[in-house]
Amino acid sequence: MTQRKKQYHPKIPDYELEALARCLLPDMQAYFESDKGKRAFAEWQAQQQNQGKGKTGQSPNNSGGSM
Repeated sequence: MTQRKKQYHPKIPDYELEALARCLLPDMQAYFESDKGKRAFAEWQAQQQNQGKGKTGQSPNNSGGSM
């Protein structure tokens, strides 16, 4: 077995993550609601399905979630 190198993962306070999310979420929602974002998401989903089929011969579970 190979030894994994220990990595430093600092704990980011929840209030900082929430502040970052408040800044990013509106722009992310606008992008995924745009035509460009919908096309990019559809392309990503197709890639994920193709990767899943290549690995196991089956398509991955698709929850059908929308953004």
